[in-house]
Amino acid sequence: MAALQPVRGTHDLIGEEARRHDHIVSTFKAVAHRYGFQDISTPIFEFSEVFHRTLGETSDVVSKETYTFTDRGGESLTLRPEMTAGIARAFISGGLAKDLPLKLCGHGPMFRYERPQKGRLRQFHQVDAEVLGVPEPQADIEVLALGADFLGALGLGSRVELKLNTLGDTDSRNNYRQALINYFSAYQDQLSEDSLKRLDRNPMRILDSKDEGDRKLVVDAPRLHDYLNEASRTFFDKVRRGLDALGIGYTLDERLVRGLDYYSHTAWEFVTTDLGAQGTVLGGGRYDGLIALMGGPQTAGIGFAAGIERLAMMIAPPMAPARAVAIVPIGEAAEVPALQIARRLRQAGYTVEQGYRGNVGKRLERASKHGARVALLLGDDEIAAGTVKCRDLDTRAETVVAIGQIETALADYR
Repeated sequence: MAALQPVRGTHDLIGEEARRHDHIVSTFKAVAHRYGFQDISTPIFEFSEVFHRTLGETSDVVSKETYTFTDRGGESLTLRPEMTAGIARAFISGGLAKDLPLKLCGHGPMFRYERPQKGRLRQFHQVDAEVLGVPEPQADIEVLALGADFLGALGLGSRVELKLNTLGDTDSRNNYRQALINYFSAYQDQLSEDSLKRLDRNPMRILDSKDEGDRKLVVDAPRLHDYLNEASRTFFDKVRRGLDALGIGYTLDERLVRGLDYYSHTAWEFVTTDLGAQGTVLGGGRYDGLIALMGGPQTAGIGFAAGIERLAMMIAPPMAPARAVAIVPIGEAAEVPALQIARRLRQAGYTVEQGYRGNVGKRLERASKHGARVALLLGDDEIAAGTVKCRDLDTRAETVVAIGQIETALADYR
């Protein structure tokens, strides 16, 4: 057991790290609820087809990174690498079309087999927001505002930059897709192996390649904005005007793309320079074709996800929990009354630790070491008198308090 370690790319959350994680989730939910989002929680594994169909068989996520296994019933299952596909599946299987529009928010662990590094784990956590059934640009503006307000509530507003782009509608994308195929086909002997695979199926993903040879070719590749039709330009203009009206700053980034055909119109990332290469802390886009691709009704969709681990490295330490009250029973006769007092105080909202082991000095030392603010000592004399000794562990001052007045005496220590 001495050599037992967590699986590579996984990480235990305890103490301050757990508090950072919980603070991010609670902040996200509080902001999302103010925007009218309702909570959703989907299973951490789905039938593999849910992700293979939505993320694309040739995507790195499906071809290299998913945790896929066959269960005892012979079904191929995959641990979720992201939340959107599972939410879309829940929309279809739950017959939720009658409830449109829907604004959903969730959080939880995701799984990708990647090389672990700073800000990137094999089991990682995300918060996620999705709006279904709203094809108008107002949804894009609202979801972007939610993302900005969430990061602002974490104290990160000045440390992130919003990069924004449009992918256009289906006609615009199809025209651009063909232009990319024509351009990159002339350089097939210079493309990386991954980009060659993407050339016919999703050439836009070549624009996001990390290969140095590909990146040199991308510099002179056709620009998506040259292939936008009037409807796409009008849609994007409305999104930009909405952000301007809300005072949300952004930088246009024409190379910010999504390679799969069900994406359209707005795509964005909030990025930071504080985390090195792992600079994207929140990213999203519009995916009006996703639910229809999965066999559901044609339904507009837009949303984002944010990595909790990356955000946790940026935020200030969250407020420490309230300091505890330590109850120290002295002698066997005091154990049951101590339990009763502890439960009463917990029900009144106090954090209570009980000290049973060691002499009184050791118990008080342990309570102080664990951050307790005050100790209540209860022995035979106190039981007979109906009192407890209340000791301030910071100043060592001690008073005698009637058992019925403990809450009043502790009010000064909150």
